[in-house]
Amino acid sequence: MNKNQYEPTAAIGTNKSPERGQRCKSDRGEGVISAAIAVLIMAFLGAAMWVGFQQMWKTTEATTNDKITQIGSE
Repeated sequence: MNKNQYEPTAAIGTNKSPERGQRCKSDRGEGVISAAIAVLIMAFLGAAMWVGFQQMWKTTEATTNDKITQIGSE
C-alpha cells in the first residue's frame, strides 16, 4: 500500500477513505450538541404546557365556582 493513500488529498475523488482520526475529527461533539438541543426543545414544550395548564385550571375553577353559586342560590 502506498503511504500517501491515507492523506486527505489522496482521498478526494476516490473511494479510499481517510484515516479514522481524520474522519471522526469533524464529528466530535455532535452527540452533546444534539442532546442539548433536545433538552432545550423539551424545556420549551414543558413551559408551554405549564402555561396552558394554568390557563385551563383558572377557567375550570371559575366555571366550577359559578356552578356552585348557582346551585347554592336555588
